[in-house]
Amino acid sequence: MSARPPRATISDVIAPDFTTRPELTGTHAMVASTHWLATASGAAVLERGGNAFDAAVATGLVLHVVEPHLNGLGGDVPVIGCAAGGSPFVLSGQGTSPAAATPDAFTALGLDHVPGTGLLAAVVPGAFGTWMDLLARYGTWRASDVMAYAIGYARHGHPLLRQASATIGAVRDLFAAHWPTSAAVYLPGGEVPAPGTLLRNVALAETLERLAAVADRHADREAGIEAARAAFYEGFVAEEIGRFAASPVLDSTGAAHRGLLTADDLASWRVREEAPATVEFAGRTIAKTGPWGQGPALLQQLTLLDGMDLADTRPGSAELVHAVVEGAKLAFADRDAWYGDPDHADVPLEELLSPEYASQRRALVGATASDELRPGSPGGREPRLARRALEAEAASRSGAAASATRPTGVGEPTFQRASGAVPDAVDPRTGADGVARGDTCHLDVVDAAGNMVSVTPSGGWLQSSPVIPGLGFALPTRAQMFWVEQGLPSSLGPRRRPRTTLSPTLVLRDGRPEIACGTPGGDQQDQWQVPFLLNHLVYGMGLQEAIDAPTWHTTHLVSSFDPREVELRGLHAEERLGPDVLAGLRRRGHDVTVTGPWSLGRLTAVARRDGVLRAAATPRGMQAYAAGR
Repeated sequence: MSARPPRATISDVIAPDFTTRPELTGTHAMVASTHWLATASGAAVLERGGNAFDAAVATGLVLHVVEPHLNGLGGDVPVIGCAAGGSPFVLSGQGTSPAAATPDAFTALGLDHVPGTGLLAAVVPGAFGTWMDLLARYGTWRASDVMAYAIGYARHGHPLLRQASATIGAVRDLFAAHWPTSAAVYLPGGEVPAPGTLLRNVALAETLERLAAVADRHADREAGIEAARAAFYEGFVAEEIGRFAASPVLDSTGAAHRGLLTADDLASWRVREEAPATVEFAGRTIAKTGPWGQGPALLQQLTLLDGMDLADTRPGSAELVHAVVEGAKLAFADRDAWYGDPDHADVPLEELLSPEYASQRRALVGATASDELRPGSPGGREPRLARRALEAEAASRSGAAASATRPTGVGEPTFQRASGAVPDAVDPRTGADGVARGDTCHLDVVDAAGNMVSVTPSGGWLQSSPVIPGLGFALPTRAQMFWVEQGLPSSLGPRRRPRTTLSPTLVLRDGRPEIACGTPGGDQQDQWQVPFLLNHLVYGMGLQEAIDAPTWHTTHLVSSFDPREVELRGLHAEERLGPDVLAGLRRRGHDVTVTGPWSLGRLTAVARRDGVLRAAATPRGMQAYAAGR
């Protein structure tokens, strides 16, 4: 940006001297997550002498238990962090597709896509192996100690969230008629548990207890961690997953299908450490995952904005929102055309993140809202979108795709209505009250030594795949993000990482970690983080003030989840932006959907500057919390 814009109030509701919650400051340690029990567990680890990485593992394992509609032990866990005095790192906690996941395997079933639920969409569950790797490489605690908090909540129960109860209610008929193993856990006594009642998952507690016991047989800490990992991926957990995946279950096609995942797929998978993708912005280095995730889309957005003359804009103004949205459309078009597992696709990431390419793309941002998907040509290469994406774009242009099918502020959809045997009300994204359902989780931790980590656990949702009996958790359905059509960077194939939406962020200043942040939200994760970073790094707001500020996102992109919709010119905006701003956006051609005043994004963040630690968490959803001293 060419100049620092003048500081301004967020809105008439939230002024600079008033935030929904205090921004925490201290010198010992800070943890923020999307559930207060997980935050408290991480804080307890820090109080007992654990470091940021120990606390992150304990926090994340608790999230698997207390937010079962948003993530699970069988899910996915991308990690970005930095040890004090070290270099930033990424752990690619995204499990790969089965060896048998070939296009022919789906076309033989008469399918041209990977269904959003059931067993066909299952990939290797990457969460547990990633937690163990993070603990072994950077932590100090034993495996059984970090598992203890999650074990306690699984065995003795946790007060069920209102949103979790609503999600269970939305899939009650499906569980009762077709997924009895899920009904056994989530419909105790055959009824939907009410919000606030204690929900127990004894099978999950026993699984974690067995893994902890395996680890405790070894006096050496790292040997114990490795033994627990092996028991999951090469032992009793993998064997049970392999058996269960071989049995057909109903999925969102309306038919029952066996899975492709085997015990051998789990045994062949290991998380690995990678260098992050980075760009320079506002005097900082912004670090994200590689193009097997959508993280570089945030980097592309910031690079586009960095060259715009936004000196006269104010936070939340129509001018700023328009510029951010139009940049997001271009970045996400590139995501959909170019991103994929770089082990199996030629992803031109260097060109996509270059200032020269950003300059070319910036020239496409006009005074009115664009009405087409416009991937670029990095290095002169011709872009290609999937056939189903182009069909969705055409349907949106013709008005054939009803906007009502895309719920307001949806995060990560996990079950779609299907014809045939699937009950009508099985979409947890939109319950009877019309409130969006389904999403994911996030956590950030920093300690006094300067260790910092950001993690976005997701997948293995209770509503996406049946509970595996004897294990107490469901499989991840991330393979729905592949295209069965071949020749694309994110085409389906054996042992590949699906191009995930999970996108934690690390911000460095002068080579040292300064901010860890992120949010649930599927395709919106790297949109909601942009105004937060602008508010904090450019407009000078504090962490909590920047999180509280009204936000927005575009749906002018190819949804990453089945049924892969497109909503051209779609813009969802919190009503706190104000009638003048919303009217100004409509005049610019945006198809504006006004959402509730506190409806979009679930950001959390921690920071470290000049020896002072900070933390903040969103009030949206009445669930996220920060703690520290």
